[in-house]
Amino acid sequence: MDLGLKDRVYVVTGATRGLGNAAARELVADGAKVIITGRDEKSVAEAADALGENAVGVAADNADPDVAGRLIAAARENFGGFDGVLISVGGPAPGFLADNTDEQWASAFESVFLGAVRLARAAAAALGEGGVIGFVLSGSVHEPIPGLTISNGLRPGLAGFAKSLADELGPRGIRVVGLLPARIDTDRVRELDGLSADPEATRAANEARIPLRRYGKPEEFGRAAAFFLSPAASYLTGVMLPVDGGHRHGF
Repeated sequence: MDLGLKDRVYVVTGATRGLGNAAARELVADGAKVIITGRDEKSVAEAADALGENAVGVAADNADPDVAGRLIAAARENFGGFDGVLISVGGPAPGFLADNTDEQWASAFESVFLGAVRLARAAAAALGEGGVIGFVLSGSVHEPIPGLTISNGLRPGLAGFAKSLADELGPRGIRVVGLLPARIDTDRVRELDGLSADPEATRAANEARIPLRRYGKPEEFGRAAAFFLSPAASYLTGVMLPVDGGHRHGF
């Protein structure tokens, strides 16, 4: 199936590793060109180099108010266009109610929530018909995840923002989509499992609750993201897609 990604230009934030990197890899593999970001300049350069000539890295923090304009400008300067953005950011600090400080909440709000709002707002102003804004969210949009109180507080609100944006931008032919990963086998998920007394037992218990009985592979998430961002998904907007092996049992 031709996704129609050849020579389309996307910005993918938080793409030096994990889910953002998986999405960027699949986009490039299908012919797209990408601007990828991460906070560390060396890591960004290495990740872009690994993706090849159709990727350019920009060191950037989603919490920086000036980042959105810089990234859209970089897309146009390097590849001559801008067709969409996938907004991904590293997960906020884990913890329960008593564990998380005001500083952790404020930092997460700036990067996870307000940073995403700014990026989406700038993209909405710059995109034309056929453009797309994607959000990497979490299964916590539907069901809180124990030990991730900050994420549980922010992700559902961001999903609500994305749904509102889909209604606002639909008449202009701009789509807005969300992806809801659960246990994808990334460094972040292995780190969370490692917080338990017995990481192997924790993973086994998590896998037992997934109908496919395994964690997802990053490339499986990446392929879902590439499809959602592609012209092949041109009639999908306002959709929140669980990429979770069936972990969410509700409709």
